[in-house]
Amino acid sequence: MTPTRTETLSLTDGRELRLTVAEPENAVRGGLVVLHEARGVTDTVRGLVGSLAAEGWLAVAPHLYDEVSGDEAPAMVSGLSGDAVLADTDVAFVWLGQQGVSQDRMGVMGFDLGGSVAMVVAASRTIGAAVTVGGGGILDPLADGLPSLVEVAEELTCPWLGLYGDDDAEIPFSDVEKLRDAAAAAPVATDVVRFARTSHRFDTTPEASAEAWQRALNWFDSHLR
Repeated sequence: MTPTRTETLSLTDGRELRLTVAEPENAVRGGLVVLHEARGVTDTVRGLVGSLAAEGWLAVAPHLYDEVSGDEAPAMVSGLSGDAVLADTDVAFVWLGQQGVSQDRMGVMGFDLGGSVAMVVAASRTIGAAVTVGGGGILDPLADGLPSLVEVAEELTCPWLGLYGDDDAEIPFSDVEKLRDAAAAAPVATDVVRFARTSHRFDTTPEASAEAWQRALNWFDSHLR
């Protein structure tokens, strides 16, 4: 796994945005914006950023908010707005561009809360590809300021892959199937893969989890060229 570092950027509106980044040791295949889980940029997120860099991707995770405990996470999630998360991900995409990554080689990937936001980004911005891992808010939005995923599915502007585990008690598989149907109407390639038993965070080692990780890598390999 490639080491990560955190940069703080001063924005034109007076705010500061932290980015956790990891750079490949050799040639850069493209750039990926990694969107964090509900608790913020945790060790798991940093591990994901480093693992993507080890695969050749310049990876950057914007801190949509500071890391919080599990008890504090629901309040932070409910306060998010689509405009705010798009503004922060836009900064991350600009940062990738400044590192020499072209727009068609930029992708977005997120899990948990980040998985939902990744799909919102993929329906609002012109990038190369997107992967959602276990993103909730399929039928009912995670926050008043965010759309539901079925609401934006037909608006996808880039190839999108959704990875879901059937043992996720918070996301019924029936909702996942409705998301599959909605995404199928988008004018781009889409796919939804359900796993019988897996962790949607890539932090365990079952075969299904390894397959989910490989599918995500293959999706970016196929579409970010």
